Amino acid sequence: MKDIQSQVDHRRINIKKVGVKTVSYPVTVRDKEKRHQQTIATFNMYVNLPHCFKGTHMSRFVEILNQYHGAIDLQNFHHILEDMKNRLEAEASHMEIEFPYFLRNGSTDESLIIRHYDCMMCGSVGNDPDLEFRVKVPISLPMASKHKLNSLPRSLGNWGQAKVSVRFSTFMWIEDLILEIEKCIEKEIESLSSLEQKYLSVEEVTRSIGTCLYELNEVKSYSVRVENLSEDYSTFAMLES
Repeated sequence: MKDIQSQVDHRRINIKKVGVKTVSYPVTVRDKEKRHQQTIATFNMYVNLPHCFKGTHMSRFVEILNQYHGAIDLQNFHHILEDMKNRLEAEASHMEIEFPYFLRNGSTDESLIIRHYDCMMCGSVGNDPDLEFRVKVPISLPMASKHKLNSLPRSLGNWGQAKVSVRFSTFMWIEDLILEIEKCIEKEIESLSSLEQKYLSVEEVTRSIGTCLYELNEVKSYSVRVENLSEDYSTFAMLES
């Protein structure tokens, strides 16, 4: 059968990105407490198509993914990108992996809370390799005591979220990054009295998280976006290193 995709295209028009999107795939991510955590990820995989090729073989993206059997971490993430670039003869390769990450808070069964975080790894290999990790950290305020009477024990008020993107200089556990961010948020909330907490500002939370990330040796660069999600409108503040 003739390989149409590999034939020469004489129009000399580059296609910036071609590939597959929203591929659901089971993956294993590294977990500091239990070494590994099983989860389901959504993959976007694409390459830059040189003008000399008519197209690319879309099935090869999933074939490359299958070779790694779902074992995804920062190291083999780079290897997958290299395989995509070489096997598809592309100028550059790109990949995005979005997955839920679960972290256990509390040391006893009574205090145990399993919290969920939306995470994403975005990377590319071309002239300048790049890898970015993103996480959404929910921000909650303690509910007033009068509200606790008709709610679940230890229930929290949903104030908003912090969207944090980092590029690492050295390895760092996902748990450690999340806990450092939460520690900054909690410190900012605890600096206010119970009456003042409703005036918690996106600016101060953003600065607090930014200061925290600046002091982490494992973080090379970062951006922070804090959103307060109210009923009538939302406010936000953001910064970049």
